[in-house]
Amino acid sequence: MQFTDLALDNRLLTALSTMQLSDVTDIQQQAIPHGLMGKDLLASSKTGSGKTLAFLVPVVNRLLTQKALSKRDARALILAPTRELAKQVFSVAKTLTQKMSLQCTLIVGGENYNDQAKALRRNPQIVVGTAGRISDHLAARHLFLNGLELLVLDEADRMLELGFEKALENIHSSADHRKRQTMMFSATIDSAEVNYVTQLMLKTPVKINIDKVATPHEDISQAFYFADGVTHKNKLLLKAIDIEGREQALVFTATREDTERLAKQLKESDISAAFLHGDLLQNQRSAIINDFGRGKIGVLVTTDLASRGLDIANIAKVINYDLPRFADEYVHRIGRTGRAGKKGAAVSFVSRKDWRSFLAIQSRLERRFEFTEIEGLVAKFKGLGTKPKSEQKNVVEPRTKTKPTAAKPKATKRFNPLESSEDMGFAPVKRKPRAAPEDDIDSTEED
Repeated sequence: MQFTDLALDNRLLTALSTMQLSDVTDIQQQAIPHGLMGKDLLASSKTGSGKTLAFLVPVVNRLLTQKALSKRDARALILAPTRELAKQVFSVAKTLTQKMSLQCTLIVGGENYNDQAKALRRNPQIVVGTAGRISDHLAARHLFLNGLELLVLDEADRMLELGFEKALENIHSSADHRKRQTMMFSATIDSAEVNYVTQLMLKTPVKINIDKVATPHEDISQAFYFADGVTHKNKLLLKAIDIEGREQALVFTATREDTERLAKQLKESDISAAFLHGDLLQNQRSAIINDFGRGKIGVLVTTDLASRGLDIANIAKVINYDLPRFADEYVHRIGRTGRAGKKGAAVSFVSRKDWRSFLAIQSRLERRFEFTEIEGLVAKFKGLGTKPKSEQKNVVEPRTKTKPTAAKPKATKRFNPLESSEDMGFAPVKRKPRAAPEDDIDSTEED
């Protein structure tokens, strides 16, 4: 199916054509028609499946074709869990509406609060932001949602993980009217937390589930390497980064300190690299992401901050220097490559501390992975595990070792109230004095 097959405004079709977008993806094909009819949506799809346009197309089409409920209030509010993802959505929305009479504003934490208040006073039709900062502006009466027509929650499960439940409730109560349409996109739609938000904010939603979210694209190859520790991982990393031309790579680590350390080591090996983590100032993070998006940086070493929200077509390889704690996060990480129909590669290092995460990934994906080796860098570590039960049954302990211990008479032990497991309260316990010869009485210890 193509966008021209949908009942879209001509101005929107022209904008999509300018962006060189013609064919719709699976999630777009199923979500857009229901969105155009004004129905509430609860949708789940793989990362990189085109879900941003799955909600932006119905949003923009409604704003172009229907009269506003209020001239003062925002008409559409799009919420994202992180600043980076919010900026990504805002960029697409800005490009889509650049030749239309629709104004978009980005409201996220880390940016100048007063400048945001001024931007909101211009009454933008579309507001993209993070729940926490939006809630702050609502409390300060810089933003009003009484006339809100569309509310979109992108990656709602992630918002709940980050503790934005109260902020979402506040936003919902500020725009709780029967004419509001709500579309919620989530990696998982069966959890108790997501179900709570669904019951609270959506009205008889249409449920859409495209495949299993925890299933990476077929265009992404996956390779796993055993590692003996940090030094071994450092050597594997240099071997794994073999990008060519304009190709780029993402390296994920578990700690902020490692992002800086690895970026420095890569630079010392004449590899263009930079690091990204949550301790950086917002303007620093934005500058790094912009440089990476423009191809000025070859390798970006980051925490899970960049596992969602980065949509860069030239990322040819994702390297998990450390495996994530949760299997779903692994899927989001490697989903940064293999986008827009291109092939991608995911490489993961598995040391002793990564073993549990590796087993969780296998279980979640319902797949058994084989390990690859690099000549000269073969690890001694080969995984952890217990002996098979069949082997354990054959081990028979000699009975002579256990008999003496079992034969000791327990009844001969003298009762001591101080060692009793019964609660004796605060009553003092007086021992009965021992009988002793007269010449030994002076040497007896007092209790």
